[in-house]
Amino acid sequence: MHTLEQLRRGDLAGATRLDLSCGLTELPAEVLGLADSLEVLNLSGNRLTTLPAWLPRLRRLKVIFASDNPFTTLPEVLGDCPALEMVGFKACRIAWVPAASLPPALRWLILTDNAIDTLPDVVGERPRLQKLMLAGNRLQALPEGLAGAQRLELLRISANRFQRLPDWLLRLPRLSWLALAGNPLGWAVPPLQLPVVDWADLTLGEPLGEGASGRAVRATVAGWPGALALKLFKGAVTSDGLPEHEMAAGGAAGAHPALCTPVARLQGHPDGVLGMLLPLIPAGHVLLAGPPSLQSCTRDVYPAGWRLGAGPALRLLRGIAEAVAHLHAHGVVHGDLYAHNILWHAATGDALLSDFGAAALLPADQPALARALQALEVRAFGCLLEELGDCLAAPPDHPLRAMIAGLVASCLDTDPAARPSMAEVSRSLFKEVSCPC
Repeated sequence: MHTLEQLRRGDLAGATRLDLSCGLTELPAEVLGLADSLEVLNLSGNRLTTLPAWLPRLRRLKVIFASDNPFTTLPEVLGDCPALEMVGFKACRIAWVPAASLPPALRWLILTDNAIDTLPDVVGERPRLQKLMLAGNRLQALPEGLAGAQRLELLRISANRFQRLPDWLLRLPRLSWLALAGNPLGWAVPPLQLPVVDWADLTLGEPLGEGASGRAVRATVAGWPGALALKLFKGAVTSDGLPEHEMAAGGAAGAHPALCTPVARLQGHPDGVLGMLLPLIPAGHVLLAGPPSLQSCTRDVYPAGWRLGAGPALRLLRGIAEAVAHLHAHGVVHGDLYAHNILWHAATGDALLSDFGAAALLPADQPALARALQALEVRAFGCLLEELGDCLAAPPDHPLRAMIAGLVASCLDTDPAARPSMAEVSRSLFKEVSCPC
């Protein structure tokens, strides 16, 4: 974090990013001294309720974060910022989103965990919009104008008040990642199928990692063979939805060699924290990629120059395709099928799909709707195929390249109804490749 003293002394001249979290009730005018350089402004964790009229003078500003501030209205001045692409106001008190508050260059809008019950139609008139995160609000409907958002790829509407999904939503040509659990959609879903482990029966070990929704520690359970990973959720609402729905979807999916699904849920935490127990990730497994950056928006980030051998690539793709086909057969969509949620072993290509935070149970009594939701995830797999194809260490005439290119074309078809099922994709990947991998 930067300080007001640094800003006022001129120590931050030429800075492209400014992070201020110091109880601000208004944005200091000294920020204007960065008008020719500032691209990212992080004001999260202050006491702001408005933004100044001079904000558009930050002519290079691309990203603003203002989460955990008591805003009740998304500031209209944002709409006058010519270069602003990403707007993040998570966990504020926003109940009103004026049409004028949405900047013309908008690509990524985060309004998670607020009190919003309507959105303006003009959100669909932002031609660059790719990512819209609205979990944990009071929405009962999406604006009809959003049907025009032809580049929208990721939508989070979990934990709202939707009773139905608009017909046009599942026909959007690029929508690939949809989180919708926790709405009164009227779908019959099975009860949570996970056994219960009491906090008193746990022995905690070393930390294993931390993400946006929770942290994981090594744990042993009395009477349970071997060690497990305990995930403790950080709060009631994550950017993807609710912890209860993550556990429900993981429990319904059951076990699969290429899935990291929970084996039990936690009860009796002294602070009432929700948690679940999962298998430990095998030694040698690492994340396949990093999450999307501010620049890539919806696509994962791979190390510069990284290359993937044909053999491990084919094994990885087969494993993940089988895993997703298994989910669909068990009435679950993952909702966040990304390389950054895949752990893999580079030498063998063995892979595990993890993180069910955006997962949802499908309507068993509405097969057409279930197929339409699955078709979105097929497109997400197509994106993964495309990314790994670009990283493939194989000559241009290698048959795996032709196989991947053909599947990419069918999985990314702009008509969701024309895409293959994940079972068909999996079978295609198991066809013999005519030369060694």
